[in-house]
Amino acid sequence: MSNELIISVNTPEINIALLENKQLVELYNEKTNSGFAVGDIYIAKVKKVVSGLNAVFVDLGYEKDAFLHYHDLGPQFNSLSLLLSQVLNNKAYNKSFSKFSRVQDIDKNGNISDVIKAGQLILVQVAKEPISSKGPRLSSEISIAGRNLVLLPFSDKVSISSKIESVEEKARLKKLVQSIKPNNYGVIVRTACVGKNASELATEILGLAEKWEKALIRLKKINTSTPKLVLSELDRVSALLRDILSPSFNNIVIDNKELFEETRDYLKEIAPEKEKIVKEYVGKVSLFDNYGIDKQVKSLFDQNVAIKNGAYLIIQHTEALHVIDVNSGNRTKFEKDQESNALDVNTAAALEIARQLRLRDMGGIIVIDFIDMKSPENKAKLYEAMKNAMASDRAKHNILPLSKFGLMQITRQRVRPELTINTKEVCPCCKGKGEISTSSGLIEKIEDDLKHIVKLLKFRKIKLVTHPIIAGYLSKGLIPIKMKWQLKYYRNIKIQSSSKANFLEYSFYDDKDNKINL
Repeated sequence: MSNELIISVNTPEINIALLENKQLVELYNEKTNSGFAVGDIYIAKVKKVVSGLNAVFVDLGYEKDAFLHYHDLGPQFNSLSLLLSQVLNNKAYNKSFSKFSRVQDIDKNGNISDVIKAGQLILVQVAKEPISSKGPRLSSEISIAGRNLVLLPFSDKVSISSKIESVEEKARLKKLVQSIKPNNYGVIVRTACVGKNASELATEILGLAEKWEKALIRLKKINTSTPKLVLSELDRVSALLRDILSPSFNNIVIDNKELFEETRDYLKEIAPEKEKIVKEYVGKVSLFDNYGIDKQVKSLFDQNVAIKNGAYLIIQHTEALHVIDVNSGNRTKFEKDQESNALDVNTAAALEIARQLRLRDMGGIIVIDFIDMKSPENKAKLYEAMKNAMASDRAKHNILPLSKFGLMQITRQRVRPELTINTKEVCPCCKGKGEISTSSGLIEKIEDDLKHIVKLLKFRKIKLVTHPIIAGYLSKGLIPIKMKWQLKYYRNIKIQSSSKANFLEYSFYDDKDNKINL
């Protein structure tokens, strides 16, 4: 599998697209002046303690107060509070953090009013960005992420990623990390750590520890009258590279010279062997157009998403959950029975649903209504297909088998707002009073129907009747689309315009002018 990262800079935003085998699987829109990135560490003041929720609301400088629950304080919250007090009160915090004396853990079943008071200054980390009407979600269990490791101040535990399958490698890494990590630091060993030697890991651990200690020194100089950023997470480009860079990565293309140089320098630090894959784009056509990303975006972010052979998904959203309906469309594979057709469509739908979850960054509860199947064996096959399709999803998720109603439930971690792109466009027939589905996918839909007519219905001569604008688009040009279709399908295809047809309306007819029913 080949991975490509395409980065387009349009002030004041950066658009980032991840392609797997030329298919768009992740899309990010990063505002250059945006705040509250997941992983940012702030010093802030507690605004209100709500014992009933066992949580506090924190003034983080956002229009909505941030939320911090007792269970997100972390067991070593008292130690964090003591350290913060020493630093802010200038009580000679000049020693190494590894020599700091921790105090007793908080009671895991305690009440938040016992450990936090209104007006208290606390150190917090953004766990979720503001979503919908909710403010940021916070944690006081501080973690500092690196390429291979995650450093946890106030801990001594070494945890190994469950995605590392080799028992021997797990044991080797645990023993290695325990021998090199400083006191007062815990470590989470990431999947990228596999095969790394002691020198590489020691360099990264010391670098992350230094980052934390510099943040503590910076705290001394901060005016605590307002919330202040203490330690910032990497920008979205660098964070993506840190988290997803793998041997299969073969292309990073950027259309901005400054960002190109910054990315190349960052890649030189974390993976010197990959430095040459960073390329600057200087073409006249926009970068996203050159890679066909805009075209994919317009066809993939609609409410209706085509799968294959006429099947499609309907994706709808509510505040509480997302609902996806799988439809077989108006055609089937005639040589197969209904159960086999259902499994075929459902399996293809599982692949596209996994892609859509990553692409739109859908989180929370997702309910999928697959086409009904009776066979328990086929239901098990679909469940496995869904798990395999989501194996490459970096967000934490949980998939349940099909219920007796044929519904599959998925929970997926949501740490930032879902990406939504409006793919509706103003209808030229009603002068903007209504909306129609995007026309960008119309030509693909026409060709999809044409393919069905040729391969399954076996018509030799075909006439397409459509709106004059669409007819002109298909028939004109140096090499018209109509000619490409004729050469591709070896059929005589005639395009006829009709002023009676709506803008996106079309019909197919045979050589006797009988309408072809799809």
